[in-house]
Order: sequence, then C-alpha cells, then structure tokens
Amino acid sequence: MANILHKIKAYLYDNTLTKDNPNDFIARTASERSLSVKQICEAAASRGGADVSASAMEHATELFLKEMAYQLCDGFSVNTGYFTASTTIRGVFDSASETFNKDKHSIIFQFNQGEKLRAEIPNIEVEILSVAESSAVILQVTDVKSGSVNDLLTPGRNLKIVGSKIKVAGEDPSVGIYFVNATTHTRTQVDTSDIVTNNPSEVMVVIPELPSGTYNLEIVTQFSKNSAFLKEPRVALLDKLLTVE
Repeated sequence: MANILHKIKAYLYDNTLTKDNPNDFIARTASERSLSVKQICEAAASRGGADVSASAMEHATELFLKEMAYQLCDGFSVNTGYFTASTTIRGVFDSASETFNKDKHSIIFQFNQGEKLRAEIPNIEVEILSVAESSAVILQVTDVKSGSVNDLLTPGRNLKIVGSKIKVAGEDPSVGIYFVNATTHTRTQVDTSDIVTNNPSEVMVVIPELPSGTYNLEIVTQFSKNSAFLKEPRVALLDKLLTVE
C-alpha cells in the first residue's frame, strides 16, 4: 500500500467538455495559490531538506532555468527526471521548399511529467470536497490559430473558451471579458463586437492586440439560468497563465 504523503482537494464541476453524458462531472483542483521559485526554495530550506540557504538555491535554480531555456531555443530536448521539455514547430508546410513563416507557423515549448514526478502519484490522496457552488467557471481555452490549449494567445485571432455559466450578460459596467497582465495588472477588455459566440458553456472571442507577456483570463457576468440577471456580477477565472510571445 502506498505511503500517503500528500493530499489534493478538488471540487466537481459540470462536464461541458464532452456531450455524451449530460449528467457527468469533472474534478478541478482547489489550488490555494501559485508558488514562485523563491517560495519553493524557502519552503525547501524551512522544511530542513535543503543543505544550502534558500537564497543560494534560488540563485542556482534561476541559473539552471536560464540555461535550460537557452538550450531549448537551440533545439535540444531536456530531461530532468521530474519533467521533460522539448521545442515543437506547429503549422503546415505546403511544399518541401516552403520556409518557416511566423505568420503561418509557430514555435512552442512542451513540458511533460517525468519518471521521478510520476513516481510520486501513488503517494497522493485526492479528496473530493463536493459539487462546486453554482458559479461561473472557465474550464479550458483553445487558441484557434495555434491549436494551443491553456497556453498561447495569438492576438487578432480567435480564442475558444469552454466552461459553465460563462455567457457574458448583464447591465453592470464591470461585465465583460478581460485579459489581465500578470506583471503590470493592466486590464484589457474585449470589445463587445469581438465576442463571436456567447453561450453559457462556450464563448468565442477575438483576442485583442496584446503586447508580449503573460495574462490571466477573466469573465465578469451576471448571467443566470433564470430569466433575471444576478444582482451582483460573478467572476470566472482561468487557473492557468496564458502567454503572448
């Protein structure tokens, strides 16, 4: 029997990603927060497992990650044991003589779990808390241009947003779809004319001309399954950062 060392808590949400069973659910981790390199190094030092200071570990980690990124950009694959990383070219080449075109093709970095991380899975206990409260939730987004899921954004092209109760509706001035820069916290609202599809479980928008950076996706809505709008807007957040290269 596995030695349970960790516990993950999760809520159940209506499964709008598939249509075969209208009554099924998917589990979504109740993540408390996202940890930075500094916070992880401080935790390693405070728990007693690290034989160097948190600051020294943070410095060494940043050096490693910087060099790893450099090697990935030269086309090398990386296997840390905990994760693997590789560089992938997306897009179709119509002939053997066609060259790479940034308007048609894209480069992405793919990360997958490695053997050491996979070996920890039996040590994790999952606690299903309950069916989540009846609130709006974003489950998945797809950048239509690149095909990237929960990762890349292509300004000026479509983004497919799948979730529950995410239809943009209501008269409150805050209602809308926003891309929030993770560094500057600048909020860029999608123009209402760029909302192509607006349904409770699927919204399609044209991505604004965002500068390079990482973004949180936020939908503010007063949508209700009843005919009346909610008195107060509710906010749906994607629990993944999206990147404009």
